[in-house]
Amino acid sequence: MSAIERTSLETLIQRWIAEGWQKGRAAMVDELHAPAFVDHDPAGRRPDRKGFKQGIAELYAAFPDFHARIEDLVIDTAAKKITVRWRGTGTHRRKFMGCPPTGRKILFKGIEILLVRGGLITARWGEWDGLDILDQMKTPP
Repeated sequence: MSAIERTSLETLIQRWIAEGWQKGRAAMVDELHAPAFVDHDPAGRRPDRKGFKQGIAELYAAFPDFHARIEDLVIDTAAKKITVRWRGTGTHRRKFMGCPPTGRKILFKGIEILLVRGGLITARWGEWDGLDILDQMKTPP
């Protein structure tokens, strides 16, 4: 893998975070994900692009000011895999995970692994701490 290919993968993940997780622009899924994209952790949604866009829309409906940033980034150029450890915050404005809105700033933490082929994301494995988020929403102020 050349430095150009590494730069291409890094540019892709930075755009993925900026468009999807800092602006809530679900349309980025059609631009950055392959048509046969598979989400291996769809959280009860369809494991495809439509389901992934639904997840972004649901997140931003509940946390309209959601904003994530990259904490750690590992790029395996040979495997064309990108791993991101991220942290985000958002104000809880609508029902989420069964919890009514609290108006609180909620902290999110997660890890994503993305597989890239032909310059597009073909698969995703993602983990975030849902129990911590529930605890933050349910704990009295």
